[in-house]
Amino acid sequence: MTGIMTTGITDIVASGDAELALRVDGAEHLPWIVLSNSLAADLTMWDDQIPFLTQSYRVLRYDTRGHGRSSAPAGPYSFDVLVADFIGVMDHFEIRQADVLGLSLGGMTALGVGLAHPERVNRLICADARADAPPPFVAGWDQRIAAVAAGGMGAVLTGTLERWFTAETRQSRPEVADRAARMVLATSPTGYIGCAKALKGLDYLRHLPRLEPEALYIVGAEDAGAPAEAMRAMAAATPGAQFEILPRVAHIANMEDVAGFNARVAEFLDISRQAAE
Repeated sequence: MTGIMTTGITDIVASGDAELALRVDGAEHLPWIVLSNSLAADLTMWDDQIPFLTQSYRVLRYDTRGHGRSSAPAGPYSFDVLVADFIGVMDHFEIRQADVLGLSLGGMTALGVGLAHPERVNRLICADARADAPPPFVAGWDQRIAAVAAGGMGAVLTGTLERWFTAETRQSRPEVADRAARMVLATSPTGYIGCAKALKGLDYLRHLPRLEPEALYIVGAEDAGAPAEAMRAMAAATPGAQFEILPRVAHIANMEDVAGFNARVAEFLDISRQAAE
């Protein structure tokens, strides 16, 4: 069957008090996958995944509220709100069920969707994310919220890039860090603070034993924000979940190790088999 390519369709969707910017790539007849971005990033963080995902999927990605071209309503936000936004963009396209891929804040949102709306999720990939908010995690967000409130996004740029990528990547591939820096600086301070306050209330770990969708957890071995041991515990708590560590990679694994990240996602989603059918 031959589908009509819908590469680069963009739209704005209302969700509660926000307007969410989104983009669709891929052929109309293919199954859906929905992508959710990290805090301080936008939907372009997934650019390196689109060529291989569109072999087998119609890809829907959107800017989380307060990020990219989406609006930034006054916060604080909550994961209930972020999950509702995710479902809202699915409903806009009348998507009954989709595979889901999220990283960091987006990975946490994906878990929230899988827990609250299991019938809407086929398979779920959660990358470089936590499922709880221990005191040091909360304290770190308090510090970043204060810094952004006082000095804007530039106040957290250096620290963010140091957490996102290894020193080797920042030195040998400055174009990756430069691309990330543009996303960070373009993020609304209101949106950043609103989402950061949602992170302080993160409380999914105790609910993971009832997560129904088939799940894959991926983490960079050098991710300090979502440590490998924390994600291993998340996988252990999730029935039948798979767990993968990418070596020499920090927090934004999909940008730092494109080949390794894409290969593991493709294996989990069985993309090579789907593309041959």
